[in-house]
Amino acid sequence: MVCRNLGRRPAPVGTKPCNCCVVCGRERTVDAESGATPKYALKQMRSIWKGSLSFGLVTIPVGLAVAQQRQDVSFRTLHRECGTPIKQKRYCPVHDRDVTPDELVKGWEFTKGQFVIVEDSDMDAIAAERSRSIDLIQFVELAEVDPLYFDRAYYLAPSDDEVARRPYVLLLEALRDTGMAAVGRFVLWSKENLCLVRPIDGALVLETLYFAEDVRSSEEIQAAVGSVETNDAELAMARQLVESLAGPFDPNAFVNEHRTRVKAMLEAKRAGEDIVVAEDVETAAPVVDIMDALKESLERAKKTQPKATKKKSPRKKKAATSK
Repeated sequence: MVCRNLGRRPAPVGTKPCNCCVVCGRERTVDAESGATPKYALKQMRSIWKGSLSFGLVTIPVGLAVAQQRQDVSFRTLHRECGTPIKQKRYCPVHDRDVTPDELVKGWEFTKGQFVIVEDSDMDAIAAERSRSIDLIQFVELAEVDPLYFDRAYYLAPSDDEVARRPYVLLLEALRDTGMAAVGRFVLWSKENLCLVRPIDGALVLETLYFAEDVRSSEEIQAAVGSVETNDAELAMARQLVESLAGPFDPNAFVNEHRTRVKAMLEAKRAGEDIVVAEDVETAAPVVDIMDALKESLERAKKTQPKATKKKSPRKKKAATSK
């Protein structure tokens, strides 16, 4: 088992976490029930980078901590005969032999089969200047930044010093009250990054952004659908379907069903159970007419909606009759 972030083996069960797991901030633990199953337990949030937010003459000390971490099950490639993990070798087909790391060099393929050799010294000469500062360049309305440009999210952790936390809180509240976000630049792992700093649930979050040249144009799709016309009846039915399925977003309401099935299958195999392959389920033929499809979808949406319970009105007491 290896650290998924850095690809090195963590410390054995029962020992302190190894240095290679500082990025993910996790240590191996023992399952309380079986006493043998290796699992990972989330530890306190750890910063992978420490520096400061800078704009104007203001400097705010912060740390960068990973905000997202997929919990997918990872697999190793094994030799079926003996169950040993396979090692990847670097092989040169021209010399018909394995090559060592000191024989390798980077190459840029400018046309098929032709390369420009790039030495480490070439990259060092144009490397981004190392800096411990996130330079905020501009403040923009958060609604103006399309999520299409979002790459990866990091929490900006405040300083341990309570006095230094004051400017952090001031920026947090100012962005939250104005609906604004800050666009900036910083260097992480020798790469220049465009970023957006925004408030989320009482914390500042840094989103690395794609540059405009990295985002593909949608002109081809716009050209394909631009000439398609719809009528009022279809549009009204589509709106009604959207409204019938509308609701507040709750991320906890959505479960990765495939991941759940994978974990259940692995636990079953570990317990020695046989895995039965489910038969293919026949799917209904697609409805060609758009109005029929909208009507059928609307009916299904109505059936899945919880029925509102009618409140019983309190019974009126009968007036007492005098004898």
